[in-house]
Amino acid sequence: MAYDYELLHVDIDGGLATVTIDSPPINVITIPLYMQLAALSKELAADESLTVVVMKSANPDFFLAHFDVSAILMFPTDGAAQRSSELNEYHSMCERFRTMNKATIAQIEGRVGGGGSELVASFDMRFGVRGKTKVNQMEVPLGILPGGSGTQRLPRLVGRGRAMEIILGGDDLDAETAERWGYLNRIFAADEIGPFVDKLARRIASFPAPAVRLAKESINNAELPLTEGLSLEAYLFQRLLREPSAQAAMKRFLELGGQTRDGELEVGKLVTKI
Repeated sequence: MAYDYELLHVDIDGGLATVTIDSPPINVITIPLYMQLAALSKELAADESLTVVVMKSANPDFFLAHFDVSAILMFPTDGAAQRSSELNEYHSMCERFRTMNKATIAQIEGRVGGGGSELVASFDMRFGVRGKTKVNQMEVPLGILPGGSGTQRLPRLVGRGRAMEIILGGDDLDAETAERWGYLNRIFAADEIGPFVDKLARRIASFPAPAVRLAKESINNAELPLTEGLSLEAYLFQRLLREPSAQAAMKRFLELGGQTRDGELEVGKLVTKI
């Protein structure tokens, strides 16, 4: 994989890809940045050497500001609005991050808004900075609505009433509230977020790749009716049992002291030694 982008810096270390957005001055999603993010989503999805993707920003104050309003003003408005049975390109990009067989993590140290917020809402995990991270869906005050998946993803993340407040209110959501509502997994001091996210990403990347991939697939199936999700979970479990990496890891777990009192008291550390 080339990973050659002007506004995105991609570092590959084993099964971990770290993507740094660098589009001064405030990481507005201009058409060039959007095209690079969309191309990146395809390249990451196709890279079978990866199991984890971390996205962060070179700008400590802005992760992604929002989609370029001047570009939206150029969107065609001739004729009546049309429905399509196909996802548009922005929705498809977001869906690739949600469904790619890699764990996707957003390290949001500053502001994220509009289409940027919609993009990270598609990620598997989001982490922020206490007293600094801000989330804003500013579309309704501009006379439009979140059209990059926000009206569908936010209710799934934070619930219908809170999504209504975020979208219809168009005001900043602070890091503490975003964590409490479930938009952010956790929040940290500014000097703690990087080490935590890096440690978590490398921990996940160290585990058997088939287990990471199929566990994510099974979690995504939680949006299906329960009985269908359970049936698929049982199927994916059976698939993993047949993986040599699973057989080797389970045997090594027992050799290291799994299922003993001492081993189980620190099982989180023990499994990193497999």
